[in-house]
Amino acid sequence: MSVQELLHYLRVGGPTLILILAASVLSLIVAVERVIALWNVGEHTRRLAETIGKDVLRGDLPTARGNAERATVLTADLFRVGFSRLERTGAVTPSLESAVERERTQIGLSMKKRLWILGTIGAVTPFVGLFGTVAGIMRSFRDLGLDVGTGGTGGTAAVMSGISEALVATAAGILVAVEAVILYNYFQARISRLGVELRLIAEEFVELLRERPAGSLKLDPAPSSTSGAQPGVGAVVTQSEGA
Repeated sequence: MSVQELLHYLRVGGPTLILILAASVLSLIVAVERVIALWNVGEHTRRLAETIGKDVLRGDLPTARGNAERATVLTADLFRVGFSRLERTGAVTPSLESAVERERTQIGLSMKKRLWILGTIGAVTPFVGLFGTVAGIMRSFRDLGLDVGTGGTGGTAAVMSGISEALVATAAGILVAVEAVILYNYFQARISRLGVELRLIAEEFVELLRERPAGSLKLDPAPSSTSGAQPGVGAVVTQSEGA
């Protein structure tokens, strides 16, 4: 298709076709943003969980918490919440498990952010294209009536060109819907897999905290923000009872 033909269809399609093309561009923008946001999240989370798990098994909770505080991956908040609750309670309580689970759920919601746009585009654009086609056919029959009214023959040539051009809106709507649905299903499958991995990592993290060595080190309360110290850096370490 040449540039001239494309411009011709854009002119004929009018606002409906422009709206469909805008939806296509929006779906691509959302897809690129989600790819960047989820880039290597699973791999980085597994590495962080492995590093923290080794520290906890050694009983070195200050180092484990420091690694969690310094991590930039989205899922690091799960470990931060766990260490924060452990610092306040001194033991793995049901409230700690609930806090970790709530944070895992929140992370899952964050990963699904803006996917509703892809779902909406996939569901709506076929109907937008159909609306454009119906409007084009109505316009073609109006032109047919005007042709007959002015003494024309009212043959099919008077409407076939307009109908064929009107069908472009439906074709474009279906094409954009297929694009959006494919992207939506891809991200849903990927996020579902990441959600399962994150649930397993969260459960293992809580188990490691519960089974940590009896003589493990325990962090004193983290420095307040007014002290100027960064969380997890320069924290005071004391020996827990039974060490």
